[in-house]
Amino acid sequence: MSKTLLGFLAAGVVVAVVVGLTGCQATRAGYASAPYRVVRTDGKVEIRDYPELRLAETPMGGDDFRRLFGYISRGNSGNQKIAMTTPVFMAEPADSTRTMAFVLPEGLATPPSPTNSAVAIRRMRPGRFAVLRFRGSRQGPEGEAATRLRAWTRTQGLATTGVPMFAYFDPPWTPGFLRRNEVMIPLAEPAADPSR
Repeated sequence: MSKTLLGFLAAGVVVAVVVGLTGCQATRAGYASAPYRVVRTDGKVEIRDYPELRLAETPMGGDDFRRLFGYISRGNSGNQKIAMTTPVFMAEPADSTRTMAFVLPEGLATPPSPTNSAVAIRRMRPGRFAVLRFRGSRQGPEGEAATRLRAWTRTQGLATTGVPMFAYFDPPWTPGFLRRNEVMIPLAEPAADPSR
């Protein structure tokens, strides 16, 4: 057997062991995701209605992800372990603080208070969003995906009400071509009443 073939087999065994040990939590499929309802689809763009979401949020920079992960890993007033969900939201408004946020699980009726003062619990109001999925690395508000989505909303005559928000669904070790990323822009039209 050639050294190259042995190398591929060894790599395959390592991958199998890692996946076996970590289970489905090594991919986005292992996590609950923020709920939404698709209202309309046009190619890669969707119009979605989101219900109210509860977020654990922190300013971006330094150890932002670690602060949020600390909160769900018992860094809270209840010493409670909270399930990780997707996506991780990032908002980068030009005139205010850039933020990173974890979506809290739907079943968490009363989120415990963070023990780190740099983490805050807030509600994201229900709303309607134009959403474009893209692959690759993280983008900022002037990135290609945001530019494309803004152009699409203009061609559709849709009024927007805020800056783009980015949603990232995959662990950082996921290759760029396999990643699910989204850019979301809030629309002026209200979300449909979910009770109807």
